[in-house]
Amino acid sequence: MDPNQKLVEAAIEQLMTRWPGARDSVAAAAIVLDDGQILTSVSFDNFNAAATLCAETGAVAQAYTLGKKVVASACVTGGTEDGTFQVLAPCGICQERLAVWGPEVLAAVPGSAGGAEWEMRSLRELNPYYWATSFTAQGQWPSTAEHGE
Repeated sequence: MDPNQKLVEAAIEQLMTRWPGARDSVAAAAIVLDDGQILTSVSFDNFNAAATLCAETGAVAQAYTLGKKVVASACVTGGTEDGTFQVLAPCGICQERLAVWGPEVLAAVPGSAGGAEWEMRSLRELNPYYWATSFTAQGQWPSTAEHGE
């Protein structure tokens, strides 16, 4: 199986485990580390919307805690009318979280018009004008160490 498909399948499996049969707007995510390990997490929904967290947050925090490098991320929702799963592009906040590991981190995004259901794109492709390059030497993406300063 394609490693990227495996990543999306892991997110779908996590979604089905946490919310079996759910058809509302819930989400789950999976990330793959540079050693091939896959971590999953779910959105943290709360009555107080200010306390909610994106689906990627738990897995990203776990990777950071373990000192591991994230190389790819996928987020899915089961909120479709026909019960199928849909890939969600990372929001701006999740792009910021993933940026800790550099511009080549891949993220699953919905496919382009007439193309595949989903595809992988680098953070550099998703955000070619990344704001943090304004604060580094020669306009480079900040290193992992610079993100943590």
